[in-house]
Amino acid sequence: MSIVDIRHIVFDIGKVLIHYDPHIPYSRIIPDEAERSWFFANVCTHDWNIEQDRGRSWEEAEALLIQDHPEREEQIRAFRRHWHEMVPHAYLETVELMERLIAEGRDVTMLTNFASDTFREAQKRFPFLTLPRGVTVSGDVGLIKPDIEIYRTHARSFGLEPAATVFIDDSLANVEGARAAGWHAIHFTDAQRLRADLAAYGVQPLAGLHGMATAEASVAQP
Repeated sequence: MSIVDIRHIVFDIGKVLIHYDPHIPYSRIIPDEAERSWFFANVCTHDWNIEQDRGRSWEEAEALLIQDHPEREEQIRAFRRHWHEMVPHAYLETVELMERLIAEGRDVTMLTNFASDTFREAQKRFPFLTLPRGVTVSGDVGLIKPDIEIYRTHARSFGLEPAATVFIDDSLANVEGARAAGWHAIHFTDAQRLRADLAAYGVQPLAGLHGMATAEASVAQP
């Protein structure tokens, strides 16, 4: 990859900066693995949950499922009630890398598929989510990745030049969405690979700028 002039770095959040796994509380709520798999495939599905990321209220979302699955009401309501258990910890190496970029004066923002209320909850639990210059939350703008309009909205909101922007996301579909918007993009797998991918773009943060937010992230509790 040839070195380009990257002036804007945009981070996804879930599975890049913080861990997310709805099976954590549901392994207790629905202990039987086969039943739990059925529940996520037929009741609280990915497609159902993504609409909260698009801005639908939890009240409406729960009502829709309870209407079709009244016998599952408590399990349905448990999704929001136990959401905090689904995000148990930060990815400290990635957080530290982001902190270093910010400490060096680089322009760092975030673009995330996240329900509005759970994102504000996450910011309280993980203070490093307040460090970048700003964030576009899908639930706030009514758009979700990989819709090209959310990338354009983010670029307009923060004055980003697409050709000078690199986006980091764990979802290949979201990476392709960023590229369709004219951004450079990195498919995140782990912090070590991310450092190498950023270096290929000429972005090599210095070592030794470990910030307090990383230390706080390591002790964030539900």
